[in-house]
Amino acid sequence: MAASTTTVTPVAASAAAVKVTPTLASTTSTRSLKWGSTLKVTAKVIDPATGKIAKGTVRLQGWSNGAWRNLDTGTVKTSAVTLTAKPKSTLWVRTIFSGSGYNQKVTTKVKVKVVASGAKVLAEAKKHKGALYKFGASGPSRFDCSGYTKYVYKKTTGKSLPHKANSQQKYGKSVSKSNKKVGDLIVFRNGSYGYHAGIYAGNGYMYDSPHSGARVGKHKIWSKNYVVRRLVA
Repeated sequence: MAASTTTVTPVAASAAAVKVTPTLASTTSTRSLKWGSTLKVTAKVIDPATGKIAKGTVRLQGWSNGAWRNLDTGTVKTSAVTLTAKPKSTLWVRTIFSGSGYNQKVTTKVKVKVVASGAKVLAEAKKHKGALYKFGASGPSRFDCSGYTKYVYKKTTGKSLPHKANSQQKYGKSVSKSNKKVGDLIVFRNGSYGYHAGIYAGNGYMYDSPHSGARVGKHKIWSKNYVVRRLVA
């Protein structure tokens, strides 16, 4: 009698372990950020099954040009992770977590408003270094003194200044010389009449379009008879 043969069907590998959906909480340092400042977002991921930190990767993303783009990435190991970015314009941000054994988790988007700052004004002012002076010109390739300040402030703050130094001194907040900051408007005066304008660059210097034959550049503040006007926070 032939020996019976028993066929054993291997037990299929158990289905992949069910992934856990973690809890992801993020805190944004501010909803209104000065241009050039750093945005900080702190994210904490918890495994609901253990109550402990869920290990993995957290990305800070910003909505730009119709898509979510990575701004910073951090690894969650034993505690919360802080992510940073320096956005140049107002945008929506969110955090997204990925980790082995976990379902991907995304936070609700948060709008962060980026407002003009002295740093933004100065950055724009520097872009035009070397532009030749031309009387009556207000950019983008030629400037006279007030045409230059008019162009830079319009570009960075949206504020419209008149094309005349004497008139520009009537705009913005009056600030003492000792409290002037980068990005402030400097208007030189003869008596009380404003005849020249520039943008404060720090350490006693300014960016301006000086005179015929000269070019936009960083120059020493040469006179004590001037007033300071602040057009950005």
